[in-house]
Amino acid sequence: MSVSLGPNVPRRGNAFSRWLGRVVLRAIGWRLQGAIPDLPKMILIGAPHTSNMDGVVSFVAMTALGLRAGTMVKDSAFRGATGVLLRLLGAQPIDRNSAKGVVEQTIDTFKRLPGFVLLLAPEGTRSAAPEWKRGFYHVARGAGVPVVPAAIDYSHKRITFGPPLAASDDFEADLRQLLGFYAGHSSPRHAQRLSRPLCEAQGREWRPSDEPDL
Repeated sequence: MSVSLGPNVPRRGNAFSRWLGRVVLRAIGWRLQGAIPDLPKMILIGAPHTSNMDGVVSFVAMTALGLRAGTMVKDSAFRGATGVLLRLLGAQPIDRNSAKGVVEQTIDTFKRLPGFVLLLAPEGTRSAAPEWKRGFYHVARGAGVPVVPAAIDYSHKRITFGPPLAASDDFEADLRQLLGFYAGHSSPRHAQRLSRPLCEAQGREWRPSDEPDL
């Protein structure tokens, strides 16, 4: 594993959990490459997302790194033991009764916390998404935080962290830059479920999926 975290990146776990994560990562044959910027706040986007296994491999990778990265979860889930676990994993609540939407509340979370790594899958589904969701872009612009792409490659069993992107006022140009990175560093577990933007970037034929998003 050639990726390490700088002192400013939010962390969780301890030496034992990181060692265990590395052991599991090696046991399943995966490795990490690239670099994560030494910043307290960022949006980490992962693609392609075509299988539940993506989440398993990503969790092992984050454990091996000791990276504290979380998602935004509806506030009703933060009850009892589940809420304790979600907070330990870095999740942040969304107030469903708030007049603000998810994007606005996520921006507020970035501004409120001294350190926060938001983990998102911009495809939004595991079933051949026709477009990428723009939420990550709007949050990056509103919160003034970079977007760090992480590409999962099942052909070579590796996750590659790419250079951070400072979101501009041109979404299409930013998306082309991100897709250029993913085109050369990723391959899906299920090619038939690959999103249309990634299919186009990799010269694949895209077909709408009729498979359930399991």
